[in-house]
Amino acid sequence: MLNRSHPIIGNFRSTLTASYRLYRVKTTSRTKTLARTTAKLSSMLDVGKWPVFALLPPEELRLIRQACVFGSAANEALYVTVNDEVFALGTNCSGCLGLGDLQSTIEPRRIDVLCGKKIVSLSYGTGPHVVIATADGEVFAWGHNGYSQLGNGTTNHGLTPALVSTNLLSKRVTEVACGSHHTIALTTDGEVYAWGYNNSGQVGSGSTANQPTPRRVSSCLQSKVVVNIACGQLCSMAVLDNGEIYGWGYNCNGQLGLGNNGNQQTPCRIAALQGVNIIQVACGYAHTLALTDEGFVYAWGANSYGQLGTGNKSNQALPTPINTDKERMVEVAACHTSHTSAAKTQSGQVLMWGQCRGQAVASPHLTHFSSTDDVFACFATPAVTWHLLSVDGDDYLTVAQSLKKEFDSPEISDLKFLVDGKCIHVHKALLKIRCEHFRALLNETDEDAIEIHQFSYLVYRAFLEYLYTDTINLPPEDAIGLLDLATFYRETRLKRLCQETIKRGISEENAITLLSAAVKYEARDLEEFCFKFCVNHLTAVTQTQAFADMDHDLLKNFISKASRYGAFKN
Repeated sequence: MLNRSHPIIGNFRSTLTASYRLYRVKTTSRTKTLARTTAKLSSMLDVGKWPVFALLPPEELRLIRQACVFGSAANEALYVTVNDEVFALGTNCSGCLGLGDLQSTIEPRRIDVLCGKKIVSLSYGTGPHVVIATADGEVFAWGHNGYSQLGNGTTNHGLTPALVSTNLLSKRVTEVACGSHHTIALTTDGEVYAWGYNNSGQVGSGSTANQPTPRRVSSCLQSKVVVNIACGQLCSMAVLDNGEIYGWGYNCNGQLGLGNNGNQQTPCRIAALQGVNIIQVACGYAHTLALTDEGFVYAWGANSYGQLGTGNKSNQALPTPINTDKERMVEVAACHTSHTSAAKTQSGQVLMWGQCRGQAVASPHLTHFSSTDDVFACFATPAVTWHLLSVDGDDYLTVAQSLKKEFDSPEISDLKFLVDGKCIHVHKALLKIRCEHFRALLNETDEDAIEIHQFSYLVYRAFLEYLYTDTINLPPEDAIGLLDLATFYRETRLKRLCQETIKRGISEENAITLLSAAVKYEARDLEEFCFKFCVNHLTAVTQTQAFADMDHDLLKNFISKASRYGAFKN
């Protein structure tokens, strides 16, 4: 492992304090202008837990909608405002702030070349170097470049963001990930490109020579479609669309999950997870977490801080299931700069384990947080962000929050629905604005109470709440009823949200029920998703009661399609 030193401003806090008044004077006019924009927002980003933002005035904080904190002491940051302007502040090691110089700055400075680019993915190394992907699929990189991790063919540090063009000009990149001094990128075609430091094979080129420009990672991935990527310090991981997971690079702690400790110069499939469908991977310094489509978590690699969550500190060279008290997980989180792990449950609870301010937490512990990001802000060393922050949070009620608060509140409502003998209080004006069905209905009637018979109370209340909040909060089985309503009312976006909810909640027990619903409501994308899940879990699914009760025509079509898919081959 490389252990590179970085300059840190020792009197950072005193400099902050001394510069605060000057900064406020310079930003007042701009923040007054932009603050008017925030009144239109439904959500903003809460960055208050990260000290690097501590002395920014409230008016400026309210403008932030994306942010990333990085650096050897979490003393560098980038953020994006509501007007899609990009700013940087901090110690600026190796020019990692992209400002064109090596000067540290406590006053946020704008990175002009990135303004308006709409950043969709951001990652950083320990040099540090920074890499982003934009909504247009372009990749920009800057900062430390001692190992060609910027992908520009040189080893000169990059003081301003530069387009990474070699082999990527005709590609659209959707995700980037950085290790210590190497970079990988995922395209819309499911291809992976890599460049930079390669002492352990982490670039996947088949050698240990550094890679100065982006090169496609082929070998075993040549004809595969990758959907998710992640990097440890000196290793790389990729999840395929069929649920397989591959790793390559440094493996002395077993972080590739192959059952041995040998480095790999090309991608290797983790055979121990055969039959398990992985949907997300996250890498710590030298450990790996993987999330399955059924909400289970596997961990492997280094474990000196209990970061695997196994209850001990023994390294594991093979994937090990983590006990999360039977809670279904929807996200795992780790960062290549630390030994901390986190996960979020379907019900919104957040668990953490591993390094906690220097202490070892060897088993998953429930926190009071609502986001995995908070775990890294409060417990990780350094307290950097594990991905690009896009978390809601603010200290006043926005328009959306105010509407949510008034849903089903009788105090100022002017209409109520009676469903299964229960009342739901709403506002006519909002319903007319949000739904064409209600606009037509309420223009024809002045009644202050309407009875509903064709849908259940649970489903109808969820529908009305969606009109106030733009979100749904139902288990997948109940989301089927809401999908029926969305189809009946021709609510296209609600129909899509129902499908996403059903996808997140699919299991071997309910897969056939959800597949049947997808066919019934002509939700083609959901139907294909449920079908693939059933095929990937065919043995278990065919043993369920739902399969035994399956409609004859649906069963006939399922068997025929599964046969064409190759499900019954030896």
